[in-house]
Amino acid sequence: MPAPITAEEIRSLILQAIPDARVQVRDTTGGGDHYEALVVSPSFVGKNKVNRHRMVYGALQDAMVQRIHALALTTLTPEELQQEQSASVVNIQPRKPR
Repeated sequence: MPAPITAEEIRSLILQAIPDARVQVRDTTGGGDHYEALVVSPSFVGKNKVNRHRMVYGALQDAMVQRIHALALTTLTPEELQQEQSASVVNIQPRKPR
């Protein structure tokens, strides 16, 4: 049985295939086989979710078969990331003194 893969190894494999990407990978269970990844790349512009995921899975080929049991993917363009970040900012107004 192959050794568990690390988050950094997954990140490195993705960056080799999509060098312009920003990649964050997290081990969700601590067991080295369930991960989630956020991949942000201009290469995703004009591609649907399925094609974006195919790009990432293509980068991980053998690891997906032998070393990764589950991978939750979020794939965004830089513009989509900026929109998500802007939408999640809460504007809290200070209370006026009484």
